[in-house]
Amino acid sequence: MNRSPVNPPSIREPFARYSHGLLVEAPQRMLFASGQLGIGPDDTIPEDVEAQAVLCFENIRAILAAAAMDFSHVVRFTGFVTDRAHFPVYGAVRSRYVSGNAYASTLVIVSGFTRPEFKVEVEVTAIV
Repeated sequence: MNRSPVNPPSIREPFARYSHGLLVEAPQRMLFASGQLGIGPDDTIPEDVEAQAVLCFENIRAILAAAAMDFSHVVRFTGFVTDRAHFPVYGAVRSRYVSGNAYASTLVIVSGFTRPEFKVEVEVTAIV
């Protein structure tokens, strides 16, 4: 897959390690993963936002693997958190799973999710 980060010098650099845009050339298989919440297979929901974020990324890892992909194929992350204080935690966890900046990223602060225990949700788009 040929993908190139797009970071025009005329706009502010990204706030963290990601790209403002990602140009992907050539038709390929695409995966659009639904938002993953911090819930385990046994329906447990950790209180800690970091533990929830790890579960989100582990769930995404499983979805990617089921599609014969991994995090290197992700071209877009969309994260949702319930508090600004969760932003650096989310970013640190994402950095454990993804290297470089060859992906686009959005983080939105929301008032809540389907259950009040949830603090973070992550969705991805991947191409191989």
